[in-house]
Amino acid sequence: MTTKTKNPVKAKPVAKSKVVTKSLPAKAVVNNKPKPVLTAKAVAPKKVPAKIANKNIAEKTVATPLKVVIAEKLSKKADKPKKIKMVRDSFTMPVNEYSQFAALKRKCQLVGVYVKKSELLRAGLLCLSKLSDPELVNVVGQVEILKTGRPTKH
Repeated sequence: MTTKTKNPVKAKPVAKSKVVTKSLPAKAVVNNKPKPVLTAKAVAPKKVPAKIANKNIAEKTVATPLKVVIAEKLSKKADKPKKIKMVRDSFTMPVNEYSQFAALKRKCQLVGVYVKKSELLRAGLLCLSKLSDPELVNVVGQVEILKTGRPTKH
């Protein structure tokens, strides 16, 4: 048994004819696909700084290169101060010393300054840190030593 391979596409002989070629226009479409158009992103012009504007160069604009724009963004990030980490704490103190918070806050309000309890505590720490060693020991010696922990409920 012999098997014949079938060739589904047979090449037909092409008759020789005259081929007329024309030159293609400049905007020719090849394979029905338009040529890609490359565009560059334009940087928006900036106004001239006031120092330069005073030198009779007003109303002119300067295009800034991309590197300058990136450098400005990085410098803005560097200008921001780092966040200060906060610590939350609790403490125990006698009622008569705690009532001094209200008296000191009232005293500040009469002068026109609004303060919080935490700000008063921080101001006290600032004053204590400026004392000399013997003065600090003297002031700390005047403070009554308390039993640590939460007070008992009655």
